[in-house]
Amino acid sequence: MSAKLTRMRLGEGRNRSKTVWKKVDKLTDHEIAQAIKDDPDTFDPGAEWIKKASVPRPIHSKERLTVRFDADMVDWFKRQGRGYQTRMNAILRAYFEHARSKN
Repeated sequence: MSAKLTRMRLGEGRNRSKTVWKKVDKLTDHEIAQAIKDDPDTFDPGAEWIKKASVPRPIHSKERLTVRFDADMVDWFKRQGRGYQTRMNAILRAYFEHARSKN
């Protein structure tokens, strides 16, 4: 199996940004602050939340192995962006936990 190397510029490829940078460059600081304030996905955790926050570490060790998945399924996961293997693992873990809880 030979590796195929491809050279790409930032912004090319699957995960190309849909941001219209010329429009963004024209925004004032006040307009940017207002847009952030109006965005329903903005999350301001506050000082108390930040004090209590922690980064969870995986409790299970991982094992390297070779598996075969349907090509269309792998392509779909890859199109979701970085971390596709972690997401595949999370879905398998959810199934595993569900099946284990029934026994």
